[in-house]
Amino acid sequence: MYNSKIAGLGYYVPERVVTNDDLSRLMDTNDAWIRERTGIQERRFVAKDDGNTTSAMGTKAAKIAIERSGIDKDDIDFIIFATLSPDYYFPGPGVLVQRDLEIKTVGALDVRNQCSGFVYGISVADQYIKTGMYKNILVIGSEVQS
Repeated sequence: MYNSKIAGLGYYVPERVVTNDDLSRLMDTNDAWIRERTGIQERRFVAKDDGNTTSAMGTKAAKIAIERSGIDKDDIDFIIFATLSPDYYFPGPGVLVQRDLEIKTVGALDVRNQCSGFVYGISVADQYIKTGMYKNILVIGSEVQS
């Protein structure tokens, strides 16, 4: 049996920061109410004109993860992309990342479970690796919903 491991991590967040005070100017809420219930102080938002799509943000994070992993992108043999906000329904974002990173033709699976999607993606990748079906799987989680 083969064992899996996380070889590299990467992340990307949009530049635009929206605070709880910003939200309180748009709706009936306040910083204390939000923090008390969620612990959230600020969040990142995709601006309409910043070019950040689900796949674009996933690609940026994937580049960092691949670099940190020490694995050559040509050794990636499968892609799992977790999102509930794809750029398009077809083709899926995994294929778009594959194109944008210029990764050879490999399988790409989309997992649609939003918050827990990445966890399911890691679980599926683990099982694929344990069976010997794949060796190096790129798992990405990206959302444009905030």
